Amino acid sequence: MKSTTILRLTTLLAAGVSLVLSVWLYFSGDADEDRLNGIFVGVWVPSILALGNFLISSESRRN
Repeated sequence: MKSTTILRLTTLLAAGVSLVLSVWLYFSGDADEDRLNGIFVGVWVPSILALGNFLISSESRRN
């Protein structure tokens, strides 16, 4: 497999896991702290996707 393909799959997998974890944390408990933790982890998703996009674009420039 090409390195960009592996990077894309890894980025999407990490973002998906973060999204699922965020939803689980948000709905797992009744306390406000549980919901805030879910929101905090949910903010990771666009950050992971942005980092993956940056790494993929820098990898493409090298080749």
